[in-house]
Amino acid sequence: MSQRSTLSELDRQVLALHKRFVKAMDGRLAAMTPELKESYFALLAKLVTKLEVGDKALREVAQEMIAESMTEVLQMVQG
Repeated sequence: MSQRSTLSELDRQVLALHKRFVKAMDGRLAAMTPELKESYFALLAKLVTKLEVGDKALREVAQEMIAESMTEVLQMVQG
C-alpha cells in the first residue's frame, strides 16, 4: 500500500472518529451540570483557539494544553 493511500485511509478514520466524538459529547451534554459545561467549554475553547494558530506544532499545542489545563481536568475528574 502506498503512503498516499495510507494517508487517505488514515484521514478517513480521523474524520470518522471526530464525528463519533461530537456525537458522544452531544449525547452527554444534557446530563452535564452547568458547572461542568462551563469547565468543558473553557477547555475546548482553549484547545480550538490554539489549534487555529496554523504555524503552531501539534506537540506545542498539546504541551501548552497539559500545562494550562491540568488543574481544571483534575477538578472535572474528581467532581
